[in-house]
Amino acid sequence: MNVIDSFSLKGKVALLTGGAGLYGRQIAAALAEAGAVTCIAARNVSALEAVAQELNDSGGDVVALPLDLASESSIETLIKTIADRYGRLDILVNNAVTRCACANWDQPMELFDESLRINASALFCITRLAANLMKKSSSGSIINIGSYMGVRGPDPQNYLGTDMMQTPSPAYFFEKGGMVNFTRFAASVLGPDNIRVNAIHPGGFFNNQHPRFVENYSANTMLGRLANETDLKGIVVFLASAASAYLTGTNIPVDGGYTAK
Repeated sequence: MNVIDSFSLKGKVALLTGGAGLYGRQIAAALAEAGAVTCIAARNVSALEAVAQELNDSGGDVVALPLDLASESSIETLIKTIADRYGRLDILVNNAVTRCACANWDQPMELFDESLRINASALFCITRLAANLMKKSSSGSIINIGSYMGVRGPDPQNYLGTDMMQTPSPAYFFEKGGMVNFTRFAASVLGPDNIRVNAIHPGGFFNNQHPRFVENYSANTMLGRLANETDLKGIVVFLASAASAYLTGTNIPVDGGYTAK
């Protein structure tokens, strides 16, 4: 196979959880542009449909489907819908996430439980069910979207001169940190079925934050900036495609060198 052709996702069926957010929109675009039939799934289907329409107008094949990650039956229904409609699943991107309502770690356990159900328990469930469908084709690629916050603690220097992160909560750091080793676990368990599992850990994403935060954070990267609306597209297509056929169990920072400093 020509090396450029190895990056193509034509003939593949992909499932992306989320799809209308900061990361989701560019991941959906990347999968569609590479040729995959792309299912984007979340609770806000109307927002997803707007994204799907935009990508379809550009030549993509994107469909919006309902998904409530807090509901096991909703996850099961989604996977069954894809199986019934397409008969296969080749790519799963675990992107959707809930931000814990906990403003700090001095909170009742119930608040943390709500976050863990979506960001941990649901991750286990949808990965298992998707993998079961992938096993029918004896191949697949699962991509977990982590965060630089899963490999480092909060850096107070980033927030100097702002009112951000005054009382950090451990939930997001804990969940994204757990994703690091879950990726290795799933890669080990699913390797015999030729299903690859990798994770990418994006750095800070520019979203019109406080100017001091942008200045502070950018200075802590090697490239001198936050991530933009296209920085994840290449790595997602690479990991989803045959170009990375011998790559599994990896955790790849996509952070402009932030975690390497």
